[in-house]
Amino acid sequence: MPSLVVAEHDNKTLAEATANTVTAARQLGAPVHVLVAGHDGVRIAEAAALLAGVDAVLLADDPLYAHPLAEPLAALILALADRYDAVLAPATSTGKAILPRVAALLDVPQISEITRIVAPGVFERPIYAGAVLQTVQAPPGKLVLTVRTTAFAATGAGEPAPITRVAAGPDPGLSNFVGETLSQSVRPALSAAKIVVAGGRGLQSGENFKLLEKIADRLKAAVGASRAVVDAGFVANDYQIGQTGKVVAPELYIAVGISGAIQHVAGMSQSKRIVAINKDAEAPIFQVADIGLVADLFQALPEMDAALAKRGYN
Repeated sequence: MPSLVVAEHDNKTLAEATANTVTAARQLGAPVHVLVAGHDGVRIAEAAALLAGVDAVLLADDPLYAHPLAEPLAALILALADRYDAVLAPATSTGKAILPRVAALLDVPQISEITRIVAPGVFERPIYAGAVLQTVQAPPGKLVLTVRTTAFAATGAGEPAPITRVAAGPDPGLSNFVGETLSQSVRPALSAAKIVVAGGRGLQSGENFKLLEKIADRLKAAVGASRAVVDAGFVANDYQIGQTGKVVAPELYIAVGISGAIQHVAGMSQSKRIVAINKDAEAPIFQVADIGLVADLFQALPEMDAALAKRGYN
């Protein structure tokens, strides 16, 4: 089954989500081609060509793709779609903007956020904030899939695949890039961090997030938050983890003062190891935690900070 993976990148770096999506595409069959649409994107294409399991890279290098606008990218994918049985993209904000348009133009249903390929044309995906796993069968025809990247291991490096330049697609003229404001942080991005330290309403104020940040800085971790904390204005929206925020699957997830509402658990339940700190022994977060500590976080966090400092985490 020939598949086309839409690469995720910022015109500087190829996102790891692309490698996760290639893994999913390989499970559908071969060959797997990766589409890199960008401006001055040769380095991105070269990085994609080194992913194991990639048979070819298509490079559409044009100022039209300097920013990932859904309309021109969908038009480009549509122009290439006849060659492929499946089109896949990471279930990121970019992928979620582009592929529904592609599916509509192809007049096929999109299957969103797949977490497992059960059989040809049969997929598993979470619904009801991750409380239920739904198995769906696609109708005959092209597959348009967004991939929950935390459910698929990133492919490693392989032999370089050939890179072919393709012409830019038409510009529908339906949107224009105006500007963007990017948050800056010295900490790892939530979606890529191996360790995440997340805080909930139990921290009581945004000022108290400094306690979490000290721990995170010692562990070289990202800082996240529950929706309740974001809604209360303690931290910015880009900290939010959960059904309506970011989905993460780090090696270690430390939940501090988070009760464990199902919407939050949907965004972190695939973490390899979950540690929960909460003074309420009945908090739902302990049902998904590998290690639970029933304690007052205002006592536990300074003790943890001192212990990490003693062990040389600076």
